[in-house]
Amino acid sequence: MTDTRQRLFISYAGPDRAWAEWAGWQLERAGHQVEVDRWDWQTGDDFIQRMDRALKNADAVVALFSNSYFAPERWTQIEWTSAVAAKYRLVPVSVAPLTVDDIPTILSARLRKDLHGLDETGAVAALLEAVDGPSRPTGPVAFPGGPGAPEAASGPEAVSGPEPAGQRPRLPSSAGQPDVWNVRRRNPTFSGREAQLVQLRDGLLNGQQSRVHALHGMGGVGKSQIALEYAHRFASQYDIVWWIDAEQADQFPVHYTELADRLGIAKPDAGTEHNARALLHDLRSRQRWLLIFDNAEHPDQIDPWLPDGPGHVLITSRNPNWGDIAHQTALDVFTRPDSLTYLRARIPSIADEQADVLAKDLGDLPLALAQAAGVIGNGMTLDRYRRLLTSSTARILREGEAPGYPASLAAATDIATTRLDDNHPDATALLRLGAFLGPEPIPTAWLEAARPRLTTIPGDPDDLMWPHASLQHLGRYGLARIDHETFQIHRLTQAVLRDQTSPDQAALIRADATAILAAVAPGDPETPETWPAWASLTSHLTAQHIGITDRPELRPILLKAVLFLIRSGQSRAAHGLADSLRQAWSAELGHDHPDVLSCAQYFGHAMIDLGDSGNARPVIEETLARRRATLGDDHPDTLQSANDLAVTLNTFGEHAEARRMDEDTLARRRRTLGDDHLHTLQSASNLAAVLHSLGEYVESRRMDEDTLARNRRTLGSDHPHTLHSAHSLAITLNELGEHTESRRMDEDTLARRRRTVGNDHPDTLRSAHSLAITLHSLHEYAESRRIHQDTLTRRRRTLGDDHPDTLRSAHSLAITLHSLGEHAEARHTEVDTLARRRRTLGNDHRDTLHTAHSLAITLHELGEHNEARRLDEDTLARRRRTLGDDHHDTLDSELSLAITLHVLRAYPEAVHLLEDVRARRRRLLGDNHPDTVRVTRSLANTLTAMGKRFEAQKLLAPKKQNKRRFGRKRR
Repeated sequence: MTDTRQRLFISYAGPDRAWAEWAGWQLERAGHQVEVDRWDWQTGDDFIQRMDRALKNADAVVALFSNSYFAPERWTQIEWTSAVAAKYRLVPVSVAPLTVDDIPTILSARLRKDLHGLDETGAVAALLEAVDGPSRPTGPVAFPGGPGAPEAASGPEAVSGPEPAGQRPRLPSSAGQPDVWNVRRRNPTFSGREAQLVQLRDGLLNGQQSRVHALHGMGGVGKSQIALEYAHRFASQYDIVWWIDAEQADQFPVHYTELADRLGIAKPDAGTEHNARALLHDLRSRQRWLLIFDNAEHPDQIDPWLPDGPGHVLITSRNPNWGDIAHQTALDVFTRPDSLTYLRARIPSIADEQADVLAKDLGDLPLALAQAAGVIGNGMTLDRYRRLLTSSTARILREGEAPGYPASLAAATDIATTRLDDNHPDATALLRLGAFLGPEPIPTAWLEAARPRLTTIPGDPDDLMWPHASLQHLGRYGLARIDHETFQIHRLTQAVLRDQTSPDQAALIRADATAILAAVAPGDPETPETWPAWASLTSHLTAQHIGITDRPELRPILLKAVLFLIRSGQSRAAHGLADSLRQAWSAELGHDHPDVLSCAQYFGHAMIDLGDSGNARPVIEETLARRRATLGDDHPDTLQSANDLAVTLNTFGEHAEARRMDEDTLARRRRTLGDDHLHTLQSASNLAAVLHSLGEYVESRRMDEDTLARNRRTLGSDHPHTLHSAHSLAITLNELGEHTESRRMDEDTLARRRRTVGNDHPDTLRSAHSLAITLHSLHEYAESRRIHQDTLTRRRRTLGDDHPDTLRSAHSLAITLHSLGEHAEARHTEVDTLARRRRTLGNDHRDTLHTAHSLAITLHELGEHNEARRLDEDTLARRRRTLGDDHHDTLDSELSLAITLHVLRAYPEAVHLLEDVRARRRRLLGDNHPDTVRVTRSLANTLTAMGKRFEAQKLLAPKKQNKRRFGRKRR
């Protein structure tokens, strides 16, 4: 007989897991090697890699078709489409009734076997026939994932003997619901949680003897819902499924006696204790039972009633301390995609953006989502619901039908808090204090440091075990998630608690929360090593539950928090926080108060970072004027405002005035702060940038090198200011033609920035952009294009389509596309970029003129010479007016226009321009500079075209050894 063993990959939807177990067992029993989708894979495996490997290694994909399989939101849409597109052998079998309309067109023509509605013999035959004649079974095989599952069962090596009854999966359609069953009806709105159900099923199958698994998490997170779905999904695999409300442990004998009675082993006159023990004894010898202990409180209460034997026990609890008697799964809130799927199912009319905002407001808590869907689905608008959620949290969280949940979120919080307060008032006090901080994790070290100043916490302030003892109780009651260094209260639980707190008590708690936050000292906000600590603190400072703007003791740390947001690239958050503080503080303190002016400074800085230079400039100018008037010209704050204004002027192309201000500020800082002070080096770096903008590359390089050396010595090689200097020097080196050294510096700076501030930080993206430009200079166009495209994508996502940095990436990408000969695509990108720059920056901005110049060159290459000439003439006129006749940008435009005039045979005009450009570059750069050589060759070509060969040869005679072809320069 021909060996027909195959490598099979079973693809299924989550609700059909029982079918996958059955099919996998039958196919392995027949000698095939089976891998089950997401079933055989370990936690931590890369899903995409495992899927790709499974499909590549499979001889066939056995797809279990059902309505769930073709649900539009499932990732298996991608899986089966890929399998068909890649021409994998697809073996479709139906495990539920389907119509033609249920199946995607790409699969509708595939012949499939129906397994549903058949008895086990018929279903086995249909399955084996579908995979094309496998070998016959020769012995027992444990189903994949179960105890004793083989690596790959094969005929001769298979173990002989009868199959153990508890290991053999049943045909789901034939088994149905167990005879012994007391589980309530299935929740029709259940969705998501597939990963948790897979983990739960694996944990129960892979256990030894009595398999005990505990789901724990806060109230409303959906523990009972997962247990209910598991019971229904796998009902066919059990003979007994018994649900026990385990909150009252003393009622276990009663519940067990009820089950014993259903099994016919109870003795009416023996009493509940005797019957309960009889049941435990009976379960040792039974196969296929599942006991669900719902809402259990403490392991010590459950342990005496845990059965032995080969069945399964599933526990749901708020208490996380089950490690001694059970495998554990900590259940968190929904993922955002699961929240959106649930809301779309309950409220079909909701838009994706609305669903996302609502899910964020509700903290992705399943119970809260269910209640919200119940209220909004019955006539309340989404906007009104969100307003009520803010203004009347406890009230609105008592409303709304939540199928499958015993109480509303507000009621559940009330019950848990009341019980906690009755037994552990110190823990309740900590809970209420946490409710006035943010919804992010709260470091316990903050509490320990501030304990002597907290007035709302009862007990001994010197208690060495506080707050750890109180936190244990919060975790046990499911009111907080406890980690070894932090604890976290869900935002809605916080809101309910705040609503329940009297005004007088709230005032005391806010004072304590202020004391905690004011005592935190994360370190220098400009150093990336401190950013995680600053991120944690800032999330609580911006929570708005303690009235931060009304508390003077928080002003210093709030200003540092804004600076952290700016330095870490969170410009939008910095803008919002600085503006709110500026408005609140100026009303109380006046516009000239130093803290108000610091807010204004950061507000202007954030606007610049967001690309809003037009609105930033008057804010920066006003701040400088007020600081000069109140603090004097040499005060460090005044000089910082002067520094910021100079940077802004350079951004606007006002390079001469920016240079004057930078030189003045640098001189004052050197005199008052010293040559190596952080602020002095900042001014030196900014002056180098202005010199670069003015085309004075040699002096810019000298200043950059000196600043870089001082920064490295005083701050270290990885400090953001040091890397800023290195970045600037690399750019200048590229302009000076030292491309190899520029590349080395760009690569080093980019690597350091990626490591210290992350891949998407604006500074990192600036280094990536600079490296791509240097690679272009080295004619490595393909790699330059790759980096430009990646940087452009990241900038669009993080900064927006119209941000100046985004448009710089688009502009540079277009130049690289041009160099690769993709002129049409380059033109498309340049036209779009030019329109955006004209709209956001104005017609005369230097960046706008860069793109106009670049587009003119592309038009020239496309043969549109007249349009190129028009654009060149306009750009040249604007550059002469704004930058001057000797600026390198002006000379680039003059050269570009001359080349186009040459093609249009306007030789005299071209020669006039070329002679002017050559004379200026010789004076500014010298005869041997590449830019001078480039224009000289262009002039020689035009003279030759006019018939003036002798003059042309005379120009080129000293340069005969230089064979390089020169053209127009693009920036």
